[in-house]
Amino acid sequence: MIDSDILLQALDASERRRSERRNFLRSASAASLAVGGSALLAACGGSGGSATPTPTSTVTPTPSPSATSVLQDQDTLNFALNLEYLEAQFYSYAVTGAGIPDVLLASGNGNASVKGTVTGGRQVTFTDTIVREYAREIAADEIAHVALLRSALGAAAVAMPNINIDGGASGAFTALARAAGIVGRTDTFDPYASDENFLLSAFIFEDVGVTAYKGAAARINSALLIDAAAGILATEAYHAGLIRTVLYSKGLTTPSLRTNAGLISDARDSLDGTTTDLDQGIVGDATTSNLVPTDANGLVFGRTAGQVLNIVYLNSGAVVGGGFFPAGLNGNIKTSAAS
Repeated sequence: MIDSDILLQALDASERRRSERRNFLRSASAASLAVGGSALLAACGGSGGSATPTPTSTVTPTPSPSATSVLQDQDTLNFALNLEYLEAQFYSYAVTGAGIPDVLLASGNGNASVKGTVTGGRQVTFTDTIVREYAREIAADEIAHVALLRSALGAAAVAMPNINIDGGASGAFTALARAAGIVGRTDTFDPYASDENFLLSAFIFEDVGVTAYKGAAARINSALLIDAAAGILATEAYHAGLIRTVLYSKGLTTPSLRTNAGLISDARDSLDGTTTDLDQGIVGDATTSNLVPTDANGLVFGRTAGQVLNIVYLNSGAVVGGGFFPAGLNGNIKTSAAS
């Protein structure tokens, strides 16, 4: 039975903080787009007034975002929105057996992208109360991220693309598990079959989300939007650290969890480029953990949009779809890197 009350309770409990974040980012986005529009209007010679220039003050104004930078911010936020659709649907199905509200899936009225469908997804019968509670909280956060980004983008928001979160033979989870060596070449991997499978599947997404936001930070031009994106990045980092910690802890009694997390890390590394070993599992060595994947300076690395798409498309080449997004992303950022 679909336990929708569980998710509704979690959403109600965090409604105030979600509302505040949405209002903040909406204001930030509106300000950025308004200033950018003004800059574009000025560049085009005004709105039909006299061609004779009017004397102005000699005070140098603060540089305004160009129309190009505003559109780049829209593309970056829409790229992030696609990833949030994926995470939100996975967690929502795992917790309740149903997807996120339909009102959060269509495109804005200024965007022509077509709403896709979700293949697969079902409720996990959690046996560990702690894992179940963690899953509920993460689900609520991810749905809030979808609402937040859609609110910021307004009419420019893309619709949810086609998403594959199936646990069967044709599912993206099985494809990745086979490539990583977690299951045999003809076996399947069902992320909804157990607490442990759910955690490993969450591990696939969470580290990618953190590195995606870290990499996207360099593409955002508005200081206000950077601040809001940093807030989402911090939330995703908490999620990733939590999943890595639980996997490591459970690995004390089930060593295969640590091994399989390492195999997933290796698979991600093979997809986003072989020149540098960036991704990291949850084990440092035989006696230490690796709960935060950092460099020598204690910093988490970032991925380019193309590298992120390599992983979610399950393809190291330059393609426009596959894996968890069978028909690709909606928006202008949709081609993976030639890794």
